[in-house]
Amino acid sequence: MSSRSTFGTIKRVVAILIAIIIVLAAGIVVGQAPTLFGIEEDPEASIEFTDQQGNGTAVTIDEVSLSDGGFVVITANSDGSESIAVSDPLEAGTHENVTVDLAEDADRELLGRLTATVHQDTDDDETYTYGESDGEEDRPYLDAGYPVSATATVTADETDDALGDSFVIDSLDVPDTATTNETMNVTVNVRNPTDIRAQQNVELRLDGQLVEWQSVDLDGGETTELTFEVDTRGTPPGEHPLSVQTNRDGTVELVEFEFHTDPSVEVTNATEDRIITDVATPTEGFVAVENDSGEILATSDELDSGEHEEVRISIPENVSVDGEAELTAVVYEGDPDTPESASPYEEDGDRIETTFTIGTTPNGQTTDAE
Repeated sequence: MSSRSTFGTIKRVVAILIAIIIVLAAGIVVGQAPTLFGIEEDPEASIEFTDQQGNGTAVTIDEVSLSDGGFVVITANSDGSESIAVSDPLEAGTHENVTVDLAEDADRELLGRLTATVHQDTDDDETYTYGESDGEEDRPYLDAGYPVSATATVTADETDDALGDSFVIDSLDVPDTATTNETMNVTVNVRNPTDIRAQQNVELRLDGQLVEWQSVDLDGGETTELTFEVDTRGTPPGEHPLSVQTNRDGTVELVEFEFHTDPSVEVTNATEDRIITDVATPTEGFVAVENDSGEILATSDELDSGEHEEVRISIPENVSVDGEAELTAVVYEGDPDTPESASPYEEDGDRIETTFTIGTTPNGQTTDAE
């Protein structure tokens, strides 16, 4: 073999080795891209919060993991708007048996159906400021777009020291199911376990929100039956906790709420400037007007669960509506301010919608501008 042939072979081997090194280096760079370019991965968290007994002043979180540290926040209702306890700042990592103490300004004890949510410390000041900042700081950790949380029922310790002179709930009778447009009767048996006549308040809460309370006067050892009437209008469909509480005792039952009517949307008036609809929706959301391509042209204001008449949808000035084009009014669930993140409400796989044209309602009647 000539020296020239040997040299050529060496060059090819070196070129191959260089190519391999470049590929390996590229893989390393790609794998480290978030770090190299200052891009942080989404923070992650998990939490375990199980049913327990307590004295109303603290609860225990079985386990919580936080990738960036933060807080565990205890709320007394499902939407997280009533914060009654916040943990001490937690470092990144996994923590077991975390005690969360009742806030000094809380208007109720840590008893009943409670939700524990994991929040970030986005401003790194080790102080929970989610409420004070209107949700701009210390936002919840998210999983698939939803806050990372867990719900548990906390009942009073079954000891004389825990209950003290509190009346006790012997039984709570609620229906297994209810509709979202009725008056539901709830029956409670309350007992004074002491030897002394006393007067106390008995509170009924739905989703942690106070619905009704009654003042009860009982002799020592006396039991009485109370009846509460719960107006279910505006309650979204689904399973909701209903609780009854005395000074230091309480019990919770879950009630399944069914929407009281069929979801629907009907266009009652349509012009080039605005659309008027009657809506029955089982979820919080809005009504959107779409063109034949499925593009959202306009939305109503946000709607609560329930029936709504004369819901107005104003057509923006920069949107041109063809009077002969077929449009569709669709019930959406989500925020009308961010319709791109919302989705049509579906029942049995079908959207709740109706088609129409400007100046004509679905039943063929001509409409006039108001």
